[in-house]
Amino acid sequence: MCEEEPQDKPLVWLHGEVKTPPFSLEARIEAGVLLRRLQHGEFLGLPHSRPMPSIGRRCHELRIPDENQTWRIVYRIDPDAVIIGEVFSKKTQKTPKQVIETCQRRFKQYDEATQ
Repeated sequence: MCEEEPQDKPLVWLHGEVKTPPFSLEARIEAGVLLRRLQHGEFLGLPHSRPMPSIGRRCHELRIPDENQTWRIVYRIDPDAVIIGEVFSKKTQKTPKQVIETCQRRFKQYDEATQ
């Protein structure tokens, strides 16, 4: 009997993209590597990722350092996929309220559409 390899979780992009520009080539590669690790089921902690309970359960924020700024990718880990809610450049310590509310709305709409 042959054991099946676990399938990678697909990425579901609700908004945003990672491309050069505006990401530098190095930052785009870093984002790709980290997203791939998430697809493989790996848990990422600091400094790469931190939980975002203010957005919802299973929500996190990837941190991608770049030449003159830091990119953030807000994602949620579902049993069957990694859902991307937003990609943005973070300029302050605090996540903007508008980003939090937008991600909450997008994840809610996604859940309603997939039920």
